[in-house]
Amino acid sequence: MSGVKRIYVTKKPEYAVKDRELLHEIQGYLGIKGIREVKVYIRYDVENVSEEVLEQACRTVFSEPPVDLLYREEIEIPADGRVFGVEYLPGQYDQRADSAEQCVRFLKEDEQPIIRSAVTYVVRGDITDDEFARIKAHCINPVDSRETGMEKPQTLVTLYEEPADVKILDGFAQMEEHALKGLYDSLGLAMTFQDFLHIQNYFAKEEHRDPSMTEIRVLDTYWSDHCRHTTFATELKDVSFADGYYRTPLETTYMSYLDTREELYEGRDDKFVCLMDLALIAMKKLRHDGVLTDMEESDEINACSIVVPVEITPGDGTDPYTEEWLISFKNETHNHPTEIEPFGGAATCLGGAIRDPLSGRSYVYQAMRITGAADPRVPVADTLKGKLPQKKLVRGAAQGYSSYGNQIGLATGYVKEIYHPNYVAKRMEIGAVMGRRRERM
Repeated sequence: MSGVKRIYVTKKPEYAVKDRELLHEIQGYLGIKGIREVKVYIRYDVENVSEEVLEQACRTVFSEPPVDLLYREEIEIPADGRVFGVEYLPGQYDQRADSAEQCVRFLKEDEQPIIRSAVTYVVRGDITDDEFARIKAHCINPVDSRETGMEKPQTLVTLYEEPADVKILDGFAQMEEHALKGLYDSLGLAMTFQDFLHIQNYFAKEEHRDPSMTEIRVLDTYWSDHCRHTTFATELKDVSFADGYYRTPLETTYMSYLDTREELYEGRDDKFVCLMDLALIAMKKLRHDGVLTDMEESDEINACSIVVPVEITPGDGTDPYTEEWLISFKNETHNHPTEIEPFGGAATCLGGAIRDPLSGRSYVYQAMRITGAADPRVPVADTLKGKLPQKKLVRGAAQGYSSYGNQIGLATGYVKEIYHPNYVAKRMEIGAVMGRRRERM
C-alpha cells in the first residue's frame, strides 16, 4: 500500500481568474471554439507526514480556505472532460514543492516531509484528439516539463544507482580526424568540431594523455556562447558594409575603432578585432587618455564601479561631511535562455545582473528592463517551427522577471518592450541594475 497522500487544490469559481484566462487563450489564441470550460488544479503528493500535521497543512500551507477548494486523493472528472497533468522534468527545481516542505517543517520541526507538485488540467467541451494535443502543447514546455499520468506513486523517495566510473576516452589524443569526427557527432556537443580538434591538440601536446568524459562535458559547458561569449569574442577577419542609409556612419566608426586599436595595442600581438573589443574600446581610450579617472580598479570585472563623492547630512544636527561611495553598474542579456524557457530565462537575467554588484558587497537598489519581441497577437498557428509562441514568450518572461525582482525587493524604474518583426527569430531580454556601497568600509 502506498504511503503517499495526494491533495488537489483549485480556486473557487469566483476567484478562478487563471482558469478563465486559459479558456480565453485556448478559444481565441489557439482557435479551438468547442472548448467550454477549463479547470486548473495544483496537485501535491506528500510522504513522511503525520495525519495530524497533514490536516494542519491542508488549511494553512496547501490552500487558503476563503478562496480555495481542496480535495483529498481524487477529483471528479466529468463525463465530457479530458484530463492531463504536467510536472517538472527530473532535476528541475520545483519551487512550489520546496516552499511547501519548508512550511510543513514550521508546523512540526521533527517532520521530514517529501513533497512533489504537479498541475492537473481538466478541459470540457466538444474537442478532437488533435485539438486536445494542441492544448497540451500550449500548456507544456518540453524544455522544463513533461506530461504525467494520474496514477499515484508508491513512494516519493528517489533511489539512485551506483554511478559507473568516469569514462576515459581511450585513444582520443592520437585519433585520426575521421574517427574523431565520428566521436564528436555521437556526443551531441554544443562546441564546434574545430573546438574539438583544438582540445585533441592540447591533450596530445600538453597533457600527453586522453581526457575523461567529464572534462569534455565541462569544456563544452564553459565554452558555450552563454558562458564564454563565443560570438562576441570571435575574431573578425573580413568586415564589409552593405549599401544603405547607415553605411557611412558605421564605416566611419569602424575605421575610427581600427585607428584607436593601433594606438592602444601598439606592439601587442595578443589582441584581435572582435565585437567584445568594439564594445570596450571607448572606455579603454578614455582610460588611456586620463579622462576616466573615477573608475574603480578591481580584480572583480563583472560589474563596473565608479567612485562618487556623497555628501552626508547627519540627522543629529552636526555638520555635513563627504564620503566616497562606489556606484556599480551591471547588465545581463538572456536572449536564448528566455527564448526556450521564458519564466526562468528572464528571472535569471535579472538575477545574473544582481549577482555581480552583490558579490562586490554593493546594495542593489535600481533596475531597468528592455526587451524585444515580435507581435504577440499573431495566431499560434503562425509560430515559427521549433519556437514558442510570441505571446507565451512575452507573458512568461514578464512574470519571471517580476517574480525574481519582487522576491529580492528590487525596484525596476524603467521597463520598455520593443515590438518588431525582426525579433521573431530571437527574443531580446536585457536586465540592468545599479548598486551602491561605501568605498572603504
